[in-house]
Order: sequence, then structure tokens, then C-alpha cells
Amino acid sequence: MEYNRSGEEGEKISELGIGCYALSGVYGDVDKDRFKATLSYARELGMNYFDTAAAYGDVAEKILGEVVKPQREELILSTKIGLSPKDGSPPLSFENVKASCERSLERLQTDHIDIYFVHFDDPQTEVTETVAALDELKEDGKIRHYGVSHLPIKSVEEYLKEGDVTFCMTELSAAARESRKRQLPLCRKHGAEVIAFSVTGRGILTSRFDGTERFEKNDIRSMDPMFKKERLRSNLRIRDELKELGEKYDKTPVQVAINWVLSQKGVISALTGPSSKEHLEENAGGSGWNLERDDLNRLESFLEKEDDILEKREKEIIEEVLNNEPSEGVEEAFNDLVYVMEVSSSRGIVDEREIEPVFRKLFSLRKKGDLKSSNIKEIRQRLKEIIPT
Repeated sequence: MEYNRSGEEGEKISELGIGCYALSGVYGDVDKDRFKATLSYARELGMNYFDTAAAYGDVAEKILGEVVKPQREELILSTKIGLSPKDGSPPLSFENVKASCERSLERLQTDHIDIYFVHFDDPQTEVTETVAALDELKEDGKIRHYGVSHLPIKSVEEYLKEGDVTFCMTELSAAARESRKRQLPLCRKHGAEVIAFSVTGRGILTSRFDGTERFEKNDIRSMDPMFKKERLRSNLRIRDELKELGEKYDKTPVQVAINWVLSQKGVISALTGPSSKEHLEENAGGSGWNLERDDLNRLESFLEKEDDILEKREKEIIEEVLNNEPSEGVEEAFNDLVYVMEVSSSRGIVDEREIEPVFRKLFSLRKKGDLKSSNIKEIRQRLKEIIPT
């Protein structure tokens, strides 16, 4: 395993880290014992960076804390600020940031968190208030560094300007390249190092998918635009290109995909969330070697062409979904609206903060089992008002 120097003290961080998102159950039922074994095996392979979040559920932090406790001082642990408390107060208020940190410390069985991330946006709280809480936690030795994660680009910029942000966590893979346009350059400008997640495209860049899979309803990929419509077709073409490139290096498509992420300027670690020791071992093969410059250029040229195809087709898809009555059932109409919102947001067609309330309402209706044709129509109309077509 290769390592990079990171943070103010220049500590070593493994090129590959382990993310615990799967422990939240987003990909279906979790075999906790199997996941513990995978976490332990990551240490054997030389990985020293592990990431989780309060929003993944108490068990995610507890399991990680239990597994890494014997080697805690040799590792870099990160977690993220929790969601809104039960009393409905803003999650990023001064008091809630500090309280969330204390709960995470207890679950992780540690006296400090190496990197504490702002997980989600909170329009109700001024960034300066959140930063004040983070700075105090740092002064108290409860956290060593802090960073930003799933935030709109405007919020990322504000935190970078107002706070002592050391790390930015962002989605980045050959199948999800949007962060290279704005977020990575912004982080480099402010001297923040980048930790990439979903570097295998949630599995779409592996050899295990052919585009015909049907995921269970409790698997987030059942609604993920990565596995839908034009994005699915594009991602499978990209996967095939990675496979062809990998033959030269005796590497699998996913190993080439991970290596490409690690080649991006500013990226110091790539998070993977393998479901087994075998997949973890394969992912580890993405580190310790480099794609040659000519092959990187070839891949970039291919991805540019895919960008052009995707941009043209997705604009057409947005118009089709918003201007035509859904011909399928309610669930399919739900997936279409998710696709439209994700594409419109990631491409900067509409401000993420403007579309987020609609997104939340749609998911709330689904969670309550209250998705109806009338609700779908109402949300589609609201999207027509805010998304230019």
C-alpha cells in the first residue's frame, strides 16, 4: 500500500481508505460479522484510513470503533456531524456540533477524531457559527482536523473562506466526474486536500454488472441515476474502456478506475466500501502503480467524448420527463424525477439549494408510502418551474 503525506503534521495516509456507508443498509441487509472481518483485513493490507458518519446509524461508528480500538494510535479515523436532532434544532448550530462530536467519540471508543466532516448543508445556521464550534473542538483536542463533505459548492466555498478546512470529501470516479470542474480546483486554491469517495461508481465500474441487474427496493442503487437511462449506458462504455486499458497492465477495470482517481491532482486518498475480502483485495490493486501518460491522455479523450454525448442526451431526458406524462408506474416516475434532479444539480443547471426542498419532499412521500400520481404530477410541475428547459 502506498501512502501520502497529509494534514498540518504531515502524517501518512494510505492511498486507499475504507468507507462504512454500507453499514447504514443502503445496499441492502448487512452482514456485520463479515464487514468486521473486511475492516480487519484492510489493516493487514496496509490501509490506515477509515471513514464513517453519525448519519449511517449508531452501529456504523460502534463497529468501526470496536475493530480499530487495538490499533487506534496507528490509524486515521474520520466521521461526520449528525443530522437534525429530535427536537428539530439546526444540526450545525454551535451546541449541536459539539454534542454530535461527543456522541461520536463515545461510539468510536476514542478520545479524539482525526478528521471531523460537516456532512450536510444547514441553511438555518451561519457558517461562522459552525466554524466556531469546530475550532473550539480542535482547541480542546476532541478533533485534529475538520473538513466538508456533501455540501453545495457555494457552501464549500464559504467554509473554505471562513474556516481552517484541511480536507474536502467529494464523489469522484470515472463514472462521476463533475467535481473535477469546480470542487477540486476550489479545494486546491484554498490548500485543502481531497478525499474521494464512491471511486468504483458504487460498483458500476466493476465486471460484476452488465446493465440488466434489478436491485432490491432497499438498495439505494434501485433509484440511483448512475444505474439508469443514459448514465448507465455511458458508464458501461467507460467500464469497457477501462477493461481494455487494464489488459496492458494486467489490471481489472476497477483497479484502473481507482488508479485514475488517485492520479487526479489534489487527491490524497480514495475511499472504497467493498462487501468482501476478495473485493477489498482487488481494490487494493488500484494502488502502487501508475497509468502511463499516453494512457491517461487516451482515457481523458474518451471521457471527454462521453461528456459530450451525455450532456446532449441528458438535456433531452430532462425535457422528456418534465414535459410528458409518465407512461410507467409511480415507482418508475419517482426514479425519473430523481434522475432529473440529480442531473440538473450536478450539471449546475439549477442551484442545489433550490432543488433540495423538492428532493426532500419527494423522498418523504416515498418513505411514508404516500407516492401517488397526483403527488408525482405536483412535484413534476414544481421542477418545471425551477429547472430551465
